[in-house]
Amino acid sequence: MKSTAAVHRLRLVSGPEGLSFLLLLVCSVLKRTTEFNAVPVMGAVHGALFLLYLVFLALAWDAARWEPKRGILMFVLAVLPGGGFVAERMLAKEERGETAVPAAA
Repeated sequence: MKSTAAVHRLRLVSGPEGLSFLLLLVCSVLKRTTEFNAVPVMGAVHGALFLLYLVFLALAWDAARWEPKRGILMFVLAVLPGGGFVAERMLAKEERGETAVPAAA
């Protein structure tokens, strides 16, 4: 399948989104165990990246004509800790043409 700019943008934001989620979880633990509270800042960063991920997911889903199963998987990966890294790997393979993703008819 030919790679699209929308899929590439989704791949580029999926890694930072996954990292921000993990950092937000660490900040949440630190908030409750120490006096360090970076949750408001990290929450805002993660929120912005998550919204960007959702916008790019919708654009990529439409441009690449993914089946619903594929689009839903990409959404589920965004809400799982570390799922952004899995999504990034899957999208990188797709861009390189290593995986055959069937287009919807």
